Amino acid sequence: MSDVGKAAYFTNRELSWLDFNYRVLGEARDKTIPLFERLKFLSITSSNLDEFFMIRVASLKDMVNAGYAKPDIAGMTPEVQLDAISVKTHDLVNTQYTTYNRSLKPMLKQNHVIIIDSFEELSSAQEKYVDQYFMQDVYPVLTPMAVDSSRPFPLIRNKSLNIGALISDKADESEYDFATVQVPSVLPRFIEIPSENREDRTLMLLEQVIEKNIQKLFLNYKVICAYPYRIMRNADLSIDEEDAADLLKEIQKQLKKRQWGEVIRLEVEDGMDKRLLKTLKKAMNVGEASIYRINGPLDLTFLMKVNGLEGYEHLKYPKYQPQISGDIHPEEDLFSQIRRKDILLAHPFQSFDTVVDFVRQASKDPKVLAIKQTLYRVSGNSPIIASLAEAAENGKQVTVLVELKARFDEENNIIWAKKLEKAGCHVIYGLVGLKTHSKITLVVRQEEDGIRRYVHLGTGNYNDSTAKMYTDMGLLTCAKPIGEDATAVFNMLSGYSEPLQWNKLTLAPLWLRGKFLELIHQEEVNAQEGRPAHIIAKMNSLCDKEVIMALYKASAAGVKIELIIRGICCLKTGIPGISENITVKSIVGNFLEHSRIFYFYNNGWENIYMGSADWMPRNLDRRVEILFPVEDEVCKKQVMHILDIQLKDNVKAHYLQADNTYQKPDKRGKALVSSQDYFCQEAISRAKEGKKKEEELSRVFEPMYHNDEEDTGI
Repeated sequence: MSDVGKAAYFTNRELSWLDFNYRVLGEARDKTIPLFERLKFLSITSSNLDEFFMIRVASLKDMVNAGYAKPDIAGMTPEVQLDAISVKTHDLVNTQYTTYNRSLKPMLKQNHVIIIDSFEELSSAQEKYVDQYFMQDVYPVLTPMAVDSSRPFPLIRNKSLNIGALISDKADESEYDFATVQVPSVLPRFIEIPSENREDRTLMLLEQVIEKNIQKLFLNYKVICAYPYRIMRNADLSIDEEDAADLLKEIQKQLKKRQWGEVIRLEVEDGMDKRLLKTLKKAMNVGEASIYRINGPLDLTFLMKVNGLEGYEHLKYPKYQPQISGDIHPEEDLFSQIRRKDILLAHPFQSFDTVVDFVRQASKDPKVLAIKQTLYRVSGNSPIIASLAEAAENGKQVTVLVELKARFDEENNIIWAKKLEKAGCHVIYGLVGLKTHSKITLVVRQEEDGIRRYVHLGTGNYNDSTAKMYTDMGLLTCAKPIGEDATAVFNMLSGYSEPLQWNKLTLAPLWLRGKFLELIHQEEVNAQEGRPAHIIAKMNSLCDKEVIMALYKASAAGVKIELIIRGICCLKTGIPGISENITVKSIVGNFLEHSRIFYFYNNGWENIYMGSADWMPRNLDRRVEILFPVEDEVCKKQVMHILDIQLKDNVKAHYLQADNTYQKPDKRGKALVSSQDYFCQEAISRAKEGKKKEEELSRVFEPMYHNDEEDTGI
């Protein structure tokens, strides 16, 4: 087993991520899915690809520019990775637009939604409407910028959509200047224009409106040609935290640099004038491999707005309303319920409102002395932030760790951090060199029998918006050992206090890697000694070499290993003598799979853990993460039930094959199981049962507190 570290046994993480985006694209191409849902999935692939270029591709380019040539776990140098990524992403983009042009757009037209391809398609009545809209609503916002000897090439903002033009003030078109105008993001990406037929709805993209009227921006010039283009810049912040006197100010400064980082991708409309393309290539300093010729509208994220059009509910999935957990009694004090038993929450099937209420009740409860919480990503109008601020104003001790380095949420988190400080909260800005990614809330309450600590631990962010779209798990408990550990966590985050021992929680970057390796190794030992051995692990990504090698060794010893991995998986299945006992499945559904759950058979003493960490080097070595056990027997059964249904999923699941491709399972003759649909229906049923019990209890106890003759005010 000494060769389990061979490069041939690993997949490159970037290519594996692209495979994941292909699976998302597969949802957009699936004709069994409602049309408007398919638009949403195509939009997501476009958004995903943007972030991939800004961070992952940018990072590889930085390595190449710095002369870094060390191969990754799959034996690929940064330069080789970039070449492979270029081939794969060009193919992915071509497939995106084939899907849009050949499948989705014709189906939209069949359903009376017409997206105008080109302003030449407009009728005279439509032209008149578009020209009027341009002059009234668009023209005042635009700033055309010409480039000549006195005006240098302007800064083109990251991710902005622009129209480039060649203009000339002479009859001879061989002498021309370059000009550009940004398509304003403050205006809607598309407008609805009058339709030729009453039953149709006709949409026109903003860049087409501008392109049609571009001559009005250059009245003394002749516009030779005009085409849209879009650039992607390096957005990977490089912050020297050791030398940063003020982390908040340093991040604010770095955020501005995102707008003028190195250009790593140039998208242009297919058929762009060669002279115009040559000008852009030179100005952006990009090679041919970084140019993407697009056969359709640039930036397909606008399809998410199309998905939001009203009146097309028949072309969407029925909207799911998260249910109150059957274990929660809304009319009863939440702290009393947690004292009775641990409460497990599965979002978005069960409502995140319970977590919001936990913090809200704590902020108002006169018995609560202190609230401590970590925040990684929160929503734009977060009720949790409002409750924390209210708690501080009510005189409670409030400590909040706001992770300023949460990628693409830095600006949002800076705003919240300042608001919390203003309200009187003690705000911590993360730790030097580490991102605090753990999800924990501690409420300290004075009760009749002394101080009691209530804790919420989760796998996902304290974000009430994404909690409706991401599958995550949470645990509410007042178990004393976890309460003590929670206090220790915040003491470590806010100062330098490290306890001599921990009861239940395991933290990265200190002990989490060792804990996982120990748990995997124990299953390997059990298998070697002829005992049943089984591992089930659900996560977003698996790319840590040491963990993968441990899984290979366990598999070779006979451990049954079932992995549910949504995104990146650098492990290979089906390697003779190495990974024959390992299966990997990826579930891509209407909700984003986000929970991390880890099961170890442990010779019949089953261990279940949940947490905020994937099996990635960054989570195990460079982040503050928390792994927590699920020990209550009822909660353990609930978690096992979730894993069981996910392992049975044969509708939204893709299995990793020995040839490193992902295939959907053969469903012929089998009962169809879509785990997310199953959990939605189950949550609705359990909520109805809970409501029925509430009504029965209220009828039983009603005579005890209701008096028709006298209102006591109680």
